[in-house]
Amino acid sequence: MAQSSDNKVLVLGVLAGAAGLSLGAVALYNSRRAMPQSGHSEQYLSSNDQRAAGSSMVVGGMLGQAEVLDRLGALIQCVSELKDEVRALKSAIPKLQDHVRDELRGRGGEGGVARIRAGPPNRTIPTRRRRVARTEGQSSEEGAESEGGYITALTDSEEEEKSEADESQEEVTVIEPLDEFSALLERMDALHNGTDRDKRECLRTMLDKRTEFGQNTTFLWRLVRAYVDVHDITTNLEQKKTHAETGKKVGEEAVKMDPMCAESHQWYAIMCGIMTEYETVQNRIKNGYIFKDHLDKAIELKPQDPMSYYLLGRWCYAVAQLSWIERKIAATLFGEPPSATVQDALKNFLKVEEIRPKYSKLNYVFLAKCYRDLGQKGQARKMWDAAASMETVSKEDEEAQKELDYLLPALGVY
Repeated sequence: MAQSSDNKVLVLGVLAGAAGLSLGAVALYNSRRAMPQSGHSEQYLSSNDQRAAGSSMVVGGMLGQAEVLDRLGALIQCVSELKDEVRALKSAIPKLQDHVRDELRGRGGEGGVARIRAGPPNRTIPTRRRRVARTEGQSSEEGAESEGGYITALTDSEEEEKSEADESQEEVTVIEPLDEFSALLERMDALHNGTDRDKRECLRTMLDKRTEFGQNTTFLWRLVRAYVDVHDITTNLEQKKTHAETGKKVGEEAVKMDPMCAESHQWYAIMCGIMTEYETVQNRIKNGYIFKDHLDKAIELKPQDPMSYYLLGRWCYAVAQLSWIERKIAATLFGEPPSATVQDALKNFLKVEEIRPKYSKLNYVFLAKCYRDLGQKGQARKMWDAAASMETVSKEDEEAQKELDYLLPALGVY
């Protein structure tokens, strides 16, 4: 609606300057603008006719009949001419709107309105709206002198340049630098994927920033991940255990802070799995249950993460390999031992491959183990070949390569 009103101001301003309409026509337009709807000129003229008829009755009481008829005829002629002008104005407006629109889009000639084309087309509308607001705020004397005022505002080169400069400043897209926290997370992710030295730097940096960002879940689960990384590259047994214990406590804090964060459940589960290396049989079984519960929650919250399915496959495979005595201990302590089969493990490893083919060398190794245990040597050979074809880059890949060498005699691969 505002744009339609702005177009009418522009069109009538141009007509007033170019066609030299009478002050009566301008007054008629101003009256129509004050009405609730601008299109009912016939109704307005009918109202004028009624006023004119009332005036003739008053004059008839004072002047002679001939003079009244003369004046009435002149009035009727004036109204008729006014109707003709309004009718011509109506027929000219649609074409003029198209012309002005072309000018605003930069397709018109070199007239006064064409100066709008100095800026990009997408700046035309906001510029025009601001200028209309200033024009309508002018006094009636200013409007009469400029016959619309809008053309004067458009053709004033200084104001045009200033306005275009303001527009340029407003339209510039400013790329804000990352805030400190986002930049920190990006750097930590890069260090996590780096060398052993990078992983140690990651943990040191996050510990330095823990007081500042320790109440943020996305920071905490990355801190757990950093403890896992440093645990894996540390050779001293006591230091490894310390990293695992501390990382598990941070994981508990992260899960409590935001129970709906899949990554917090995932990395806390990993820490529980790591702690089985340093626990008694009783605590190992307990941590096994915790590991499974949090992996299930991570998959529920983020069902397309291949890492969670890989870890769950490892858990299922380990449970399937439990000895008789370990199952009895679990049944004694918890009433029901953990239950999983090689088939369960295979299902999870295949899910990893479905979500992300060639996810890891170790995933192919465990697929080969599952098929071997199920007596499907042909499928096991295929998985062995797929694992062997992948490059050995990380320490995990080195572990996978050792497993492949161990599988050679069982699969008949030479």
